Amino acid sequence: MKILHVDSSILSEGSISRQLTAEIVATLKQAAPGATVTHIDLAAAPLTHLTAAHLGAAQGAPVPSALEADVAASKGALADFLASDVIVIGAPMYNFSVPSQLKAWMDRLAVAGVTFRYSEKGLEGLAGGKKLIVASTRGGVFSAGTPMAALDHQESYLTAFFGFLGITDVSFVRAEGVAMGPEAKANAVDAAIRQAHALAA
Repeated sequence: MKILHVDSSILSEGSISRQLTAEIVATLKQAAPGATVTHIDLAAAPLTHLTAAHLGAAQGAPVPSALEADVAASKGALADFLASDVIVIGAPMYNFSVPSQLKAWMDRLAVAGVTFRYSEKGLEGLAGGKKLIVASTRGGVFSAGTPMAALDHQESYLTAFFGFLGITDVSFVRAEGVAMGPEAKANAVDAAIRQAHALAA
């Protein structure tokens, strides 16, 4: 089993999403000792935002010399994604959505003819068969049925995007309300860690 471990939090030691992704990956490795892990830290080594040159390069156009290193990183990100069996993403909610570093990485995965295509039958995701586990952290409470649920453009976006690529086996390990006081934070993190252990196992 090949595990792709992606962290996107701009925090380091204080990141709850990083704590949760580490727990998930450790549990996956315990269940499958032969598993290999590729770790990507999008805060430490972010990809740049998508440009027309990136789109052209993805379709085989010549790469401008100034973008050669970035396009190589883009191809590496796509290769890591395609090679993975399980993807573990740390996705904290920033301003109701995902970190821009994570969005930039996701933009490199959506490549026509590689991870999706349109045909006479409509959209077809080409990257199916993978399992996605998202460590979702939120300062407030945005779950379905809560007063602020309409502001969730984080989990809903991730589900829609990866579903577009054909990935339908998506699970969320969620710690929310972590900015609502020490007790609420501790309870949310403890519950999420228990969920991470059960889900990854």
